[in-house]
Amino acid sequence: MKITRVSTAVIAGNFDWVLVRVETDAGVSGLGEAYWGAGVAELVAKSSECIIGEDPRNVGKLYEKMIRRMSGAGSLAGATVTAISGIELALWDLVARSLNTPISTLFGGRFRDRIRIYADCHAGADQTPESFAEKARATVAAGFTALKFDLDVPNPYRHLVVDDTDPANHWFEPYNRTIGASERQWMVEVVAAVRDAVGPDILVGMDCHWKYAVPDVIKLAQALEQFDLLWLEDPVPPENIAAQAEVTRNTRTPTCTGENLYRKHGYRELIETQAARIIAPDIPKMGGLLEAKKVADHADTYYIPIAPHNVASPVGTVAAAHVCAAMSNFLVMEFHASDVPWWATMVDGDPPIRDGFITLTDAPGHGLTLNEDVARANAKPGTTFFGDAV
Repeated sequence: MKITRVSTAVIAGNFDWVLVRVETDAGVSGLGEAYWGAGVAELVAKSSECIIGEDPRNVGKLYEKMIRRMSGAGSLAGATVTAISGIELALWDLVARSLNTPISTLFGGRFRDRIRIYADCHAGADQTPESFAEKARATVAAGFTALKFDLDVPNPYRHLVVDDTDPANHWFEPYNRTIGASERQWMVEVVAAVRDAVGPDILVGMDCHWKYAVPDVIKLAQALEQFDLLWLEDPVPPENIAAQAEVTRNTRTPTCTGENLYRKHGYRELIETQAARIIAPDIPKMGGLLEAKKVADHADTYYIPIAPHNVASPVGTVAAAHVCAAMSNFLVMEFHASDVPWWATMVDGDPPIRDGFITLTDAPGHGLTLNEDVARANAKPGTTFFGDAV
C-alpha cells in the first residue's frame, strides 16, 4: 500500500477547518484535520510532497520525515507543525481503517468509551453577571456537565476599542495587564453568578487568554478560590513558564495552559517544573495524536491531568477523542462551535456530541464519514475542495 495523493478542503466555520485527505493505491483513505491559520492548507501540500509513494502504515517515520524536510536539523513550531498534524491525523485514520479497528486501539486501547466535553460559552449576552448565569443554565440544560467562560471580555471597567480605519484592528483599553479592584470584583461576581446558577457538581472553568500580569492575576485567582473552579486558564502571557509557575504556586485555584506549545519538546519545561496544574494541548495543532499521547504520558509522571483545547470540526474533535480515550490522565476536552448550527451535520449519522459526551464506537478509524454536501456548501470561497475549485 502506497500513498498516492494528499489534498485539503477548507471549511468556513467559526474558524477555518482545514480537512486533510490521504489516499492510497489500495483504495483506502484517511481523513484528518489541521488547526486553522493562514497558509496551513498550502503547508499541507508542501509538507506532504515527501511522503507520496511511501507506505502510510509507517506513521512515525513519515511524521519525522516531514518534520525534517521542513526544518532540516532544527526545531519546528507554528503553522508547519499544524499542517503536519493534520496529515498525521489522516494517516492514523487510514491505518486504523486498513486494519478494521478504531484509532484508539493503535494507542494502547481505551481507558474509557465516553469522552467528557466542556462547552466554551464565551460570555454572557451583555456585561451583567446574570447574563453569564443565564447562558450557563442553558448550557447545562443542553446536557453539558462542564463549561467555560471568558473573563477577559469587555466589561464596565475595560472596553473594546475598534480602529475605524481598520475594524479588524481592535484592542482592550487601557492596553495593559493590570486588573483594577473594581474589574476584579466584577469578575468575582460573574463567577459567583455562574457557580450559583449551575450548582457545585458542574465543572466550571474560566479563561484569561494570557492577558494579565502576575500579581494582578494572583489576586484574581485567590479571590476565586471559594468557587471551586475546574481551572483558571492562560492567566499570563505564554512565553514565560516561570511566570506561569509563580501564579500556580500562589493559589489553590488550578491553572491550565498549553494550547500555544508544539510537539513534546515544547511541553517539557511546563511539565517538569509543574508550572500548571492542568495541561491543554491542541491536538490538531501541536503535532498530532502520537505527540499528544507522548505529552500526556510525560505529564502523567507528575500526575498532571490533560484537558485538550479544541476548536475543530467533528473530524478533528472525534479523532482527538480517540487518543484521549487512551490517556490514563485525561480530564475533559473542549467544544467551541455551539454557534455553528451545522457543525454536527458535517458528518453522517448521529451528532458526535450527545448529552455533553462523545461516545466512541468500534467503527474503523475515527468512525466518521464526511457529509460532502454540507462540507462543500460551507467551503471557504477561493479555496479548493480536495482538489476541486470551490
